Amino acid sequence: MTKYFSKKRIIASAAFLLIAVTITFGLDYYYTGLHKAPEIENEYIPEPIMEYGIVVDSFMVVKDEVKANENLSTILLRHNLDMGSIEQLVRKAAGIFDVRKIRAGNKYTILLTTDSISKAHYFIYESSPTKYIVFEAGDSLHVHSGEKEVEIRIKTASGTITSSLWNTMKEMNANPNLTIALSEIYAWTIDFYGIQKGDNFTALYEELFVDGEPIGLGNILTARFNHNGKDNFAFRYVQNDIPDYFDEKGQSLRRAFLKSPLKFSRISSHFSHSRLHPVLRIRRPHHGVDYAAPKGTPVHSIGSGTVTDVRYAGGAGRMVKIKHNSTYTTAYLHLSGYGTGIKQGARVQQGQVIGYVGSSGLSTGPHLDFRFYKNGTPVDPLKVESPPSIPVRKELMADYTKLRLNLGRQLDSLNIPSKVSLMPI
Repeated sequence: MTKYFSKKRIIASAAFLLIAVTITFGLDYYYTGLHKAPEIENEYIPEPIMEYGIVVDSFMVVKDEVKANENLSTILLRHNLDMGSIEQLVRKAAGIFDVRKIRAGNKYTILLTTDSISKAHYFIYESSPTKYIVFEAGDSLHVHSGEKEVEIRIKTASGTITSSLWNTMKEMNANPNLTIALSEIYAWTIDFYGIQKGDNFTALYEELFVDGEPIGLGNILTARFNHNGKDNFAFRYVQNDIPDYFDEKGQSLRRAFLKSPLKFSRISSHFSHSRLHPVLRIRRPHHGVDYAAPKGTPVHSIGSGTVTDVRYAGGAGRMVKIKHNSTYTTAYLHLSGYGTGIKQGARVQQGQVIGYVGSSGLSTGPHLDFRFYKNGTPVDPLKVESPPSIPVRKELMADYTKLRLNLGRQLDSLNIPSKVSLMPI
């Protein structure tokens, strides 16, 4: 009996001790912070909306375009800004932006207060797709300019000529400026009036975007133009801080003379020692190339030089002669007028407008009669070979070769005609 009682006491004591320990540890666990209530997730706070470097969340945003006959005053007065504040903003804009240059059609944004007055606090005028001017009319009046971030996307274009480069680009829905850019790059090596059906091209180029909208063409990085079965490569490379285009051997595509004095036209008559004159109806030499083009089309000097003759020359009509060096001279006939500053003795640069297509003299319609002389003897302009410009320097050839091989591999992967696509770099 005694043993049984003692055993019961031992069990009871142990149970009591266990309960006491549990209660003590539990209280300690609770009060020392080891026991914590379930955590509540932090409330999501959205990122502030920024435009033109301004947090716009707390404003009412109005976006519009400048209408005809609108100016800074008419726009801001309509949005409850007083004339005194507007005049101060005009004064503060001096040296930053001439408010008289606000143009109809350009975009603007107004940030209005959200109270009952709904007053203009900011007026942001976009002077171009990338540049803007901020007029702040809050507690302090302030004016500053800014630029939007320009996104550069690398794009590719490949096509086969069906009728003309321009029409091919149009059929491809490619950037129309790509046509002009390619014609300028290859102006010294390819006669774009003589390109044929079946000629093809591939180009890797930059297109510029602002706010997700395309704003223009960037640089052409590389191109291949196959003309008459021959590949003509162009690789953009910068040396001496000057960008230029070079071929596979590092020779510049820029030559001493442009291939043609007109941007776009067609050849209506070739160089000949015996041609039936369209007016006189007799056979006589025609030592030039006729380019048919609308009256007023700008005529460009194919190279730098000095004007030696500007006059009305009978059957040749209004004429300009340019001496480029001791060997070469060019002449431009049947002009309707002369370019600015074109007079005897004037110095002209390659590509400068020296006149405009016309029909002066003995002519049946507007065209340019372009003549080329070597050592005083007329030669066929379409067969003149001019020396290349400055090539890639020897010490830069390794760097240029690395770039050329990289761009060349990308061109090789684009041999799919009539295609425009994005290409990750």
